[in-house]
Amino acid sequence: MRMVSLYSIKGGVGKTASAVNLAAEAAHMGLRVLLWDLDPQAATTFYLQIKPRIRGGVEKLVKGKSSWDKVIRTTSLENLDVLPASLASREMDQLLEKRGTSHLRQMLKEVRKEYDLVVLDCPPTLSHLSENMFTSVDALLVPMVPTTLSLRTLEQLQKFLDEHDLPCPLWPFVTLADRRRSMHVEIINNLGKDWPLRLSTVIPAASVVERMGVERAPVREFAPASPACRAYESLWSELHQRLQL
Repeated sequence: MRMVSLYSIKGGVGKTASAVNLAAEAAHMGLRVLLWDLDPQAATTFYLQIKPRIRGGVEKLVKGKSSWDKVIRTTSLENLDVLPASLASREMDQLLEKRGTSHLRQMLKEVRKEYDLVVLDCPPTLSHLSENMFTSVDALLVPMVPTTLSLRTLEQLQKFLDEHDLPCPLWPFVTLADRRRSMHVEIINNLGKDWPLRLSTVIPAASVVERMGVERAPVREFAPASPACRAYESLWSELHQRLQL
């Protein structure tokens, strides 16, 4: 079982849309995928038409006393399951403070043989939850808008990982890109110089991605021929190769 996280300390960068679409692309390929919504806003849960509820509560889940067949929910997409979030998910940070590192991965021990890939959608904060996530995942996928502020937060994240001796591979990729803007083009062209592990696929700014909130589905389900869908398909192909799934 491979485990990746969609994470950024900056909001509004297309994190949740990327988590949902990458998970959908992996499931479309035939992999067994679990998408774990860790963000109390529960946008991933909403996109996939699942009720924002953790059966049994967050504390029971963290302590390993939940029945996974009741907590994990199936979706309308073949091969894609969801572990939903709710407002109560905000309690997870405090509960994880009392647990060891890599506890998120340990929590999935009972179901690890049932999935090829676990995708985490994490809240945009530096917290006990995020630190636990850093030590649980195989790679950290960081969506970034091609702007100076996004570059700055990317550098801050890498500095935090270095200072806390967290050898978590950081794989940034560009989202919400508009190639009509010279700054966007410049940053896209230069990103590989300072970030050699960046994923090369660029996700365009597209209204079809915004429609996910209306359609409550990944882009593949309602606009499979769109440039945005093709971009997510390409991004997944790149990720699939790196993860050696």
